[in-house]
Amino acid sequence: MIDLNGKVVMITGALGGLGQTVTGAFSKAGAKVVVVGRELPEKLPEGLLGLSADVTDEAEVQRLMKEALHKSTRIDCLVNLVGGFAMGSLAETEASAWSRMLSLNLTSAFLLSREATRLMTKQGSGRIIHMAAQAAVDPFPGAGAYIVSKSGLLALIKVLALELAGSGVKVSGVLPSTIDTPANRQSMPDADPNQWVKPEAIAALLVFLASDEADALNGALIPIGSS
Repeated sequence: MIDLNGKVVMITGALGGLGQTVTGAFSKAGAKVVVVGRELPEKLPEGLLGLSADVTDEAEVQRLMKEALHKSTRIDCLVNLVGGFAMGSLAETEASAWSRMLSLNLTSAFLLSREATRLMTKQGSGRIIHMAAQAAVDPFPGAGAYIVSKSGLLALIKVLALELAGSGVKVSGVLPSTIDTPANRQSMPDADPNQWVKPEAIAALLVFLASDEADALNGALIPIGSS
């Protein structure tokens, strides 16, 4: 059992199907969890600190980090689960859909990483973990904007890891196959969810990456689930 007592962990996209499982796993490991969403419910489970923000907006992300720091004094780990998916070949993709995929999957990660980096380098330690996708390294036709945006996220992780080498701040990415969430079951009713990666498995990997046991990892891109 990994012990994260004393660690402050910010989880963006924390209210989705995967996010709720991840949040529970970090709480169980003893972390103080800051959950971030565009809109928050009136009441959160006991022990969670909720902050609302649009993480695709620069000013909102800057405000979010300042508010989190004010209420928690530090952030030891950023777990970024924010993202979006859209089908459509590149020839059929509208510019607005292209921009939306880049905004959700890449710009949000850049803004969160930049602000977390500024904060964590002052602390001399920290973890930044992004949710990427196996499709970024093993693409398939028919979801071009999504795959390109997730591929850009891989490059962001690699570059940031190089820039932060020796700072005490480590960066990594998790690359799941299709995740077994209610939304995916609804959108793909004919698929076999038994072949999909379980949220609990992803949550366990994220908890490990946030822990001191993963201190030797920087720039790691870790696939999970079947391709």
